[in-house]
Amino acid sequence: MQTTEPHHNDDHAPSALSQPSAGPDKLPGIRHVIAVASGKGGVGKSTVSVNLALALQQAGYRVGLLDADILGPSIPVMLGLPTGHQPETTADQRLVPAVRYGLKTISMAMLTGDDSPAILRGPMVGKYLQVFIGQVQWGQLDYLIFDFPPGTGDTQLTLAQSVPLSGAVVVTTPQDVSLKIARRGLRAFQTLNVTILGIVENMSTFTCPHCGKDTDIFRHGGGERMSLELGVPFLGAIPLDADIVTGGDEGHPIVAEKPNSVAAQAYVAIATELVGRLQGLPTTVLEAFNWAWDTNEGEPAWVESAVLPTGSPTTPIGFRRRDARTLSVLWEDGNRDDFDVRDLRLACPCAQCREEMSGRQLLDPKSVLQDVAPHTVSSRGNYAIMFGWNDGHSTGIYTYKHLRALAERFAGKDVEDV
Repeated sequence: MQTTEPHHNDDHAPSALSQPSAGPDKLPGIRHVIAVASGKGGVGKSTVSVNLALALQQAGYRVGLLDADILGPSIPVMLGLPTGHQPETTADQRLVPAVRYGLKTISMAMLTGDDSPAILRGPMVGKYLQVFIGQVQWGQLDYLIFDFPPGTGDTQLTLAQSVPLSGAVVVTTPQDVSLKIARRGLRAFQTLNVTILGIVENMSTFTCPHCGKDTDIFRHGGGERMSLELGVPFLGAIPLDADIVTGGDEGHPIVAEKPNSVAAQAYVAIATELVGRLQGLPTTVLEAFNWAWDTNEGEPAWVESAVLPTGSPTTPIGFRRRDARTLSVLWEDGNRDDFDVRDLRLACPCAQCREEMSGRQLLDPKSVLQDVAPHTVSSRGNYAIMFGWNDGHSTGIYTYKHLRALAERFAGKDVEDV
């Protein structure tokens, strides 16, 4: 059974607060999608996700929380939600998220009991993630928080490809081993062209409630040092507080139950900083798209007004079907590249067509039809496009960096040598 409580009307955005930055929705009805992640497990990502989401919700924003850790979900326990009960569904078979403290939530733990492990191979994990992303009745949200699982593997890549993330919050603890692995997670997001909104240092200084003495159990200040070294924002530090742990175990998050505590106020400060960071970022011009090449249905935008003198050479602000054989790409720096579609098919970067380690071409150009063409072109997260070809091939993901590099190489070489 779904847990429900009174909450904000979906059609009424907070009026006393600044609105999330303008621009196209990341998902239908959802203004911003934020990943809370770290390459390392055990740093408290889920606890940060829950309390950060509640801090945003208490500030008057409409917030959802998606527990993307399919194999190790813990969000329902922290929110005091029942597990093992199928969520309600709408008439069109969309899942209805549970509501607790005014926060809409979906998790794998709602589908399985506490003692029932989700033993799933990678493709099944991906299928559940696609359900949680595309088949949940979220309604209108200002922020959807994704609690990412640890690591930098297939699950994280699936999420980054499926959702145009507004940005990522990277969680670490202060000690060196955590910082090194969190750094890898951060670099993975940068590779996928996901903006790093900031670093959160969790389990920072412990203050003894009896004597008032501070103790740096896991050291102190490592997250802020990493932010300075990597040139990304530092959102704040969260103290090591027994009430955070107890509240999470008992389903009473500290931001909701003890809002005036030092720890809760640390979450509020981080939420405030996060909102400011999002409003200071340039808006993404292009919405996610799935474009039918032959009919031109779903054609992406072409926004010449977004050209900037110092614009990014690998941020597209337009895709166009110039003719049946030519894909045009407009980049933020004002450059336009025209690609013959057969040239793109020959330059497919997937493992079937190119040896990953050496880059050696495996695809025989003679095996590719002269009139090969896409039937679909679709966006993949913030960083790539993918073609479905009329010869049946559909596994190549062309990152924007790869596309720009191809344009430069096509200008000086035969395509078959690329």
